[in-house]
Amino acid sequence: MSQPVRNRERRRPQLDRPALVALLFGLVGVGYRLVLTLHTVPVSNSDEATFGLAALHIAEGRDRPVFLYGQRYMGMLESYLAAPLVALAGPSWPVLRLPLLVLYALFLWLIHRLTRRIASPWFAAFVVGLLALGSERVIRDQVTVVGGRPEVKAAVLLMLLIVVGLAQRTLRRRRLAVGLFGLLAGVAVWSDWLIVPYLAVAGLALLWVLRRELLGWAGALLLVGFGLGVAPMVRDNLVAPPGEDSVSVLREISAGTGAVPPWSERLRGGLLEGVPLAGGLCPVDGCARWQEWFGLLYPVLLVVAAAVAVVAYRRGGPRGRLVAPVVQLALVVGAAATLASYLRSPQAATDPLGNARYLSVLQLSLPAVLWPLWLAAVACWRGTVGVAGRLTGAVATAALAALAATTLVVTVLFAAVGTAASRTEERQARELAAAVRGSGLREVYTDYWTCNRLVFNTAEEVVCGVLDGQLTPGQNRVPAYWDRVGRADRPGYVVEAGSTLERRLRRLLGDRADAALVTEAGGYRVYHPAEPVRPWR
Repeated sequence: MSQPVRNRERRRPQLDRPALVALLFGLVGVGYRLVLTLHTVPVSNSDEATFGLAALHIAEGRDRPVFLYGQRYMGMLESYLAAPLVALAGPSWPVLRLPLLVLYALFLWLIHRLTRRIASPWFAAFVVGLLALGSERVIRDQVTVVGGRPEVKAAVLLMLLIVVGLAQRTLRRRRLAVGLFGLLAGVAVWSDWLIVPYLAVAGLALLWVLRRELLGWAGALLLVGFGLGVAPMVRDNLVAPPGEDSVSVLREISAGTGAVPPWSERLRGGLLEGVPLAGGLCPVDGCARWQEWFGLLYPVLLVVAAAVAVVAYRRGGPRGRLVAPVVQLALVVGAAATLASYLRSPQAATDPLGNARYLSVLQLSLPAVLWPLWLAAVACWRGTVGVAGRLTGAVATAALAALAATTLVVTVLFAAVGTAASRTEERQARELAAAVRGSGLREVYTDYWTCNRLVFNTAEEVVCGVLDGQLTPGQNRVPAYWDRVGRADRPGYVVEAGSTLERRLRRLLGDRADAALVTEAGGYRVYHPAEPVRPWR
């Protein structure tokens, strides 16, 4: 008697319609950023070049940096991620940025998974769609190698997914999952202290889930994982000179100088400029009046989202179901703490455009902050509420539509006309590097924002020392470069045409200035005096 043959092949999980839409949005977002990455948009700078030079040093086995050169609080994980690619393909901006593109794709996948588990599938697709868009400010935070934010956002999302999995008992190896949670927290602290508020609330969510389990092996593995992740930072701080440890440096930076701006100015800069800029609703040069509405709405949304989460939790139920409002509340508190910390800083008022990057981690809280609007809109369109509910739902629908439309318009404008300046500047930077190499110079003096970028563009064929506008030593992140240029018999000078640095240099050279001019390229002039000019000695 014949027996039916069972198909032993594993059934492949099928994507439902919301997941397919989210996948499409994600592919568009990654493709958009890939094109920009290949064209080095947004424009590179010397801070990013310092990470690139560290990646080059790691790839060649010359150094194992813990913190950014000359800055003992920004971790170098991004340089370590780029080092293998730099070793294979050599230093270039697209090669340096490709690991961050992978981190962005991971961020989208993780936030989609988390949003589906604490909210709803279609809302998860909507969140991915918003995050697939990106103004210049948003793209710069996501794909330029300036330290910290891309990797720590992915780490927090994975930590929260571990919390959800532990609560819903979908993770088999619970103790190892807790150890991974600790490792991610330690690495995030080393990489960027900006994420500490989110780490704190994720830790509280883990404590809520496990409670007694953390008193045993799970707690021990949590501490071991955290210790391993934070070990590079701890070791470096133990050998740091007095006053140069991470805590002292951050305290000095946070203190600032001069009078502290009033709260009204900090609120205006932080809410009306910072929040919309970080959310991608404004171009990089600032927000128009009509684009500031989301900054005014954001604190209200935080309060409403917290109330919705508390009400959902108070309804009770099994731990696997209650974890959703717990995680939502954690995201709301993380956003509120991050925003409050930013508003305490004078930079929120003095330079809101340049410092809006510190609010980029608020993207983590998007699923919690927008969830009340989504609930109200869905209830309105399903007709399950009364007149007041329908009115509230209509307003919520309009707010979500305005958020999506504004973000889309700003993204399209940047993609269509906003990339030209970056591409022109990158072309000029390459022309300058070729001109300096072609002149035979290998040691030059220049300004900070030109120096390490020039070194990276020449793969260290040319090294430089940083001078300020007074022709005195500036911020030299790599002391070895300064020493090498100092030992050169006839160092060159690369100065921006018409800058204060050029005027002072020509004044010192006097009648020899025109004879010392070697070439011009990319808006710069290259001088090679017959006698070295070092007025600070």
